[in-house]
Amino acid sequence: MSDTFFTRQQIKESVASVRSRTRYQPRVGLILGSGLGALAESVERADAIPYSDIPHFAPSTVEGHTGRFVIGVLEGQPVIVMQGRSHYYEGYSMQQVTLPVRVMQLLGVEILIVTNAAGGLAPDMRPGDLMLITDHLNLIGMAGLSPLRGPNDPSLGPRFPDMSEAYDATLCQLTLRVAAEQNIGLHQGVYVCLAGPSFETPADLRFLRKIGADAVGMSTVPEVTVARHGGIRVLGLSGISNVAVIEPGSIPPTTHEEVLQAGQVIVPKLTALIRGVLKVLPSR
Repeated sequence: MSDTFFTRQQIKESVASVRSRTRYQPRVGLILGSGLGALAESVERADAIPYSDIPHFAPSTVEGHTGRFVIGVLEGQPVIVMQGRSHYYEGYSMQQVTLPVRVMQLLGVEILIVTNAAGGLAPDMRPGDLMLITDHLNLIGMAGLSPLRGPNDPSLGPRFPDMSEAYDATLCQLTLRVAAEQNIGLHQGVYVCLAGPSFETPADLRFLRKIGADAVGMSTVPEVTVARHGGIRVLGLSGISNVAVIEPGSIPPTTHEEVLQAGQVIVPKLTALIRGVLKVLPSR
């Protein structure tokens, strides 16, 4: 598939469509991964906008991804929630996958909380655990599949954005404090993004562990890259939906159904954690 590059005018068309259907000016954006979409139901007095109604948006085709913006108030913060996302493996370009983040940027979003369902690579992780993402390995970006490939509009961000602090240190410390206060177990670690959609082989997983990855998934990093390009601060959280099969036959194979079922365990903890963070975010 050829690349799809969006001009600022096309992004503004998407933004105008969203603005025309909501009364809110969101400050915080949230992206919800596989099986985690129920958090969007917590948004109060919400305006819901299907992606299919927004110009240039790619529909999500994956089970567990409803495919709409939910805009409203959560713990006193005006939020815009992506209830589901699109992925590169669905056949979309990286620019299509990350267009919603560009829309958030032009809507004035300052903070992005991005979540995902991920496979646990660290030995102490169990399905249902949460992990604070402290850094990531952008393997698909290293291979050339970057959402910043193509013409750069300097009004959106610099040609060569710094990624030395992809995940905001202040937001990470705030989240660790909230987790401790609420007695929510929270691992810390490095997330690695692969293109998917097949789950990893045992050899893949052994390699990923050796290069320093603690959790693996098929999303998040492109969105974080675009958010940081646009000056948005990022907090990343992984819900551990399954654990690595390091040796063939050691545990049953991973399925998407397993990922969705683990989401039912993860959502209450993740909801409490995100609500706690939103509650104590410093005002503008």
